[in-house]
Order: sequence, then structure tokens, then C-alpha cells
Amino acid sequence: MKGEARSQLHDEKPEQEGHIWGSMRRTAFILGSGLLLLVAFWNSVTWHLQRFWGASGYFWQAQWERLLFAFEGKEWILYILSTTHVPLVFFWGLNGLLLVVDTTGKPSFISRYRIQAGKNEPVDPVKLRQSIRTVLMNQVLISLPIMVLLYPIFKLWRDPCRRELPTFHWFLLELAVFTLIEEVMFYYSHRLLHHPKLYKKIHKKHHEWTAPIGVISLYAHPVEHAVSNMLPAMAGPLVMGSHLSSIVVWSSLALVITTISHCGYHLPFLPSPEFHDYHHLKFNQCYGVLGVLDHLHGTDTLFKQTKAYERHILLLGFTPLSESIPDSPKME
Repeated sequence: MKGEARSQLHDEKPEQEGHIWGSMRRTAFILGSGLLLLVAFWNSVTWHLQRFWGASGYFWQAQWERLLFAFEGKEWILYILSTTHVPLVFFWGLNGLLLVVDTTGKPSFISRYRIQAGKNEPVDPVKLRQSIRTVLMNQVLISLPIMVLLYPIFKLWRDPCRRELPTFHWFLLELAVFTLIEEVMFYYSHRLLHHPKLYKKIHKKHHEWTAPIGVISLYAHPVEHAVSNMLPAMAGPLVMGSHLSSIVVWSSLALVITTISHCGYHLPFLPSPEFHDYHHLKFNQCYGVLGVLDHLHGTDTLFKQTKAYERHILLLGFTPLSESIPDSPKME
């Protein structure tokens, strides 16, 4: 009997090893195929975008040279107007649309996409007016002076108003670097602001909105706006010695993304705001932008146990995720 059992175990072992090896080969095949498809897709997209960029490059280069000629000898004015006015057009354009929904509740179908049901329906007008005043003060008294002060620093590294526009691939590299630098600086400055002494004096202002709306993305204490909003966003362009066009596009994109993160609606085909919305709800989770450092430091463990985490995806249809992935019933 012992000999038979030993023989059976001996026969099963190669079979198990073969099964494991087969699984590993299938996994490698699937991952390898997926990687090849991803690379092919990415190369195709970048090729088409580069063709568009190249085809339109002469047009944009010509327009840029016309601007330089118009502001010849006064490039600093072009820099100030571009870095302050263009991003503000995107910020207030998007937030103007969101404020119509927040204050009127119309169009009513958008309310189906609200993350925190029953909150800000409609938004408190007194609280909203106070927040808008603070946002405007931060933009005029903090953002504008910072951008003015940064101009000579940019010029020490590379003139932001130089004649040649950046190439498409260089611009993609810059965006990647900007995003990584912002993630690191925002995460750690944000966590620092949650220190009890700093939170009470500085960061508590931003957290007055436990159910955020788009415009309060810049509703913050002046110190916070300078250290945790402006500095992480501008550090990347400073490190890269970026062209004015890259600075303007990045600043506009950063304001649009932070508005979406605070908007309170998980809308179709837009980045998910669930991550940062949960931070406003619970205060001690989800400090970053991308979530990479939260994963490394374990500051998203509670978030990962919630339905909000399951809903933290790009919505590719029109059925609200709060309906397709509803919260668990509350225990009575």
C-alpha cells in the first residue's frame, strides 16, 4: 500500500508541475499578446497624432511667431497674459457650466450622476458666494504674483518665450514628468497639511466642503494655495525649462482635472472623481492625485474596501455607476 501511495504521489507531482508550467505559459502568452497590442495601438495613436502635429505645426509656429513679433521686447507681458488668462478661461468656463447645475439642479438628469446623493441639491448660496470670493482672491493675490515671480526664474534656465515650439514627443515627455512631480509634491504637502497643527490653522478651510463642487478646487487658505496647489503644478515646468506653450497647456489641463476631481458628479467619459470625493468625505484617505503614493503608503486601504473603489473607473456608458454598483444596504 505504501508503495502504491508513493507511486501515485510520484505520478501526481510531474502532472502538477506540468499544469503550473502550462498556466505560466498561457499567462505569459496572454500578457505578451496584450503588451504587443498595447504597443501597436500606442504607436498607431502617436503616429497619427504626430502627423497631425506635424501637419499643423507650421500653422502654429507661424501664429507663435506672429505673437512674438507683436510682443517684441515685451515678452514678459505675453508670458503673464498667457499663464494667467488662458487657464482661467478653462477654469471658469467649465465651472460656469457646473455652477448652473449646482445652483439650479438643471438639467435634472445630471443629478443621477451625483456621487454623494442628497448633498448640494441645491448648493447653499451663502456658502457658495463666500467660496467664490476666496477662489478669486487666491487667483488674483496668490496665483498672479507667483507667476510673475517665476518669470525671471524660468528665464535663468531657458527662455519660455523662445522662438521654436516644442516637438510632439518632447511635449508628451514633459506631460509625463509634470504629472509625476505633481503627484509626489502634492501627496506629501497634502499629508503635511493634515498634521493636526496645520490642519486646524490652514487645511480645515478646504475641508469645509465634505461634499465638494468644482469651484472649491481652489477654495483654500492662501498658504495652502501657494504651497500645495501652485508649487506642485509649477515645479515640473521649472525643472524641464518648458516653453510657454507647454506651461499654458499644462496649467489649463491641471485646472480642468482638479475641477473634475472636485465636481461631485461621476459623469460619462470623464476621469473618475470618486477617489478625491472620498477624501473629502473621510478626510484621512486618498491624499494624492493618481493614487500611486496612496497605494505605496497604505493611505487608501479603507477606500479599497468600499463600493466607491469599485466605481472608481471611467464610465463608458450612460447608466450611472451609483445604479449599476449601488452602495450596500445599511444595517438597521
